Amino acid sequence: MEGGKRGTILITNDDGIDAPGLRALVDSLVNTNLFSVLVCAPDSEKSAVSHGITWLHPIAVKQVNIDGATAFAVSGTPADCASLGVSKALFPTVPDLVVSGINKGSNCGYHIVYSGTVAGAREAFFNDVPSISISYDWIKGKSNLQDFTLAAQVCIPIISAILVEIKNPSFPRRCFLNIDVPNNVANHKGYKLTKQGKSIINMGWRQVISETEGQKMSSDMTNTDTETPKNFESSVSPEHLLFAREVRGSVLDDDDDTDYKSLKEGYITVSPLAALSNVEVDCQAFFKNWLQSVPELPSPSSL
Repeated sequence: MEGGKRGTILITNDDGIDAPGLRALVDSLVNTNLFSVLVCAPDSEKSAVSHGITWLHPIAVKQVNIDGATAFAVSGTPADCASLGVSKALFPTVPDLVVSGINKGSNCGYHIVYSGTVAGAREAFFNDVPSISISYDWIKGKSNLQDFTLAAQVCIPIISAILVEIKNPSFPRRCFLNIDVPNNVANHKGYKLTKQGKSIINMGWRQVISETEGQKMSSDMTNTDTETPKNFESSVSPEHLLFAREVRGSVLDDDDDTDYKSLKEGYITVSPLAALSNVEVDCQAFFKNWLQSVPELPSPSSL
């Protein structure tokens, strides 16, 4: 980004190009009149697809009208969208920053692995483009669509600051940022630097007799607030067995520095992430000694 030039921001997500979180983010950025805004996002919901990519066939791209932005809907995954958006195959230049979101539901702890939203930012990181993923802690019955606009507005200072900072050689290029905005965004407690924790929703399976019986989980894999269309017809033949996911409890963090705990306390959490999480130190030490002894260990058949 050259001095005096407006920063170019590429927006993607996993909830789809028509999702209210993405539209609120784009509108908020456009209304500042500080950025050139590009959009390259899935043409339909791609929640919890993780970092999947389309490999065996081409993806379809269609230009769509979003006021103030140049926007395309893509038949691929969030990682596909980010990759295409920074490739110069679709847009003439590489964006200065990629922002993935705003996701409907938090992305903390181990759920980061499942998240298509985080994958969009991670893919940009793979391509050496600074990136951020943003999620809002949507709670059914408490949240409303205006909260997405508030979430976008509280993140604009971070977006603006990064666009300034990436011009400096000291800006760290070996990470990207994952941001989670608390449910009560209007009364948030400010930004807090956190680390990825180990929180996770434990999920099991139950057998169902129809596809309509198994409700669809939302992006954070906890809420079941997406209803099946009334005119939905099952395409599964009678001889197939059907199984639906269901929530069976959770494992939560108690460390004050982790993303999930801080988010629930009302902070806007900012967690630097790398491509892959480094293994715990004690695991590294164990396997260093263990590997040296492998040739001396007995075979399973002799135990």
